[in-house]
Amino acid sequence: MSEPINVGIVGLGRWAKVLTRAARASTSIRIVTGYSRSQEKRDAFQAEFADTGFKSAPTMEAMLADPSIKGVIITVPNEQHLSVAEQIAKAGKHIYTEKPIAAELSDGLKIEALQKQYGVTVTVGHSARLLAGVRMMKEKIDAGELGRVGFIEANFSNERALELTPQTWRWYKDRAPGGPLSQLAVHMFDIVHLLGGDVSQVSSIASKLSPVGAEVDDQSMSLVKFGNGTIAYVGTCWTSPGIFSVRVFGSKGLMHYEVDFGTWDTPSKLHETSALYIQRGKDCYGKREDLTIPASDMFRDELEQFAQSCVTGTVPMLSAHNGNVAIAMMNAALKSIDRNGALVAVDEVMEAARKA
Repeated sequence: MSEPINVGIVGLGRWAKVLTRAARASTSIRIVTGYSRSQEKRDAFQAEFADTGFKSAPTMEAMLADPSIKGVIITVPNEQHLSVAEQIAKAGKHIYTEKPIAAELSDGLKIEALQKQYGVTVTVGHSARLLAGVRMMKEKIDAGELGRVGFIEANFSNERALELTPQTWRWYKDRAPGGPLSQLAVHMFDIVHLLGGDVSQVSSIASKLSPVGAEVDDQSMSLVKFGNGTIAYVGTCWTSPGIFSVRVFGSKGLMHYEVDFGTWDTPSKLHETSALYIQRGKDCYGKREDLTIPASDMFRDELEQFAQSCVTGTVPMLSAHNGNVAIAMMNAALKSIDRNGALVAVDEVMEAARKA
């Protein structure tokens, strides 16, 4: 693209700031306007990003009426994604929504349907699949370097449950179902879907160990079965130091990727303290090959993919379909917990959401 795409943003909280800072480093996209119901937030956001030329919009309608705006980013609470996405689509603007695509899978499917209904694209911010190490894993798998992939491990954990109070929304089961299952594991469900292929069934167990007394579970272990026979483990703990790791086991080799979660909000620095290695054939850990992780920025990259979708009308990686598969996997895990760990078919969850 010779000229950057101008986009707006709805919801001017913490994550809107993360994305707007990421857009500063891009020559493909500019966040030039935004809306919040709070005049105070609009004024503060405009002042903080004055160097980018950002001007807040007095109303949602005013932002959507601007013909120079080609797309709009959604960073409002999950339960509001559908109503906001509908407004954007009706105005003929392309949609970017933060993950998850929606609080409910039925809403996510309706957001996906807006594409055909209004001729727009929907990009979902599952940025973790754009991490350099994850991309390198996918490249090695596709090139056949790991052989037949049989097993995948993924873990995303942190100490959040030790800090919860009744004043935080993550305390409550209806706002954060499954605790870290919906807040962290949803990233990993998307990654194992990327690496493993079409998902067939999910089984999960959970427990509550944090002493603070929150409603939500704070530990979960999920098993995923793919249509091709590959299986995966997705684990998440909300009472431990932070970790983000992915491991892929194949007949010719295995790969391990681990991110320093302390630099998550500054992804351009992730490669400096992260690790990626490959073991080939019968080699053990001592003969591993440490791989160089290139510098990248998953937040800038996802915004640039959104800019590209505004031009081409296609969404190759961060699609609404992929976003809905991640939610379906999460919902299958929640159903499995209610069924004492029984396997739950993802198609069953999808079909129920379509009928809702």
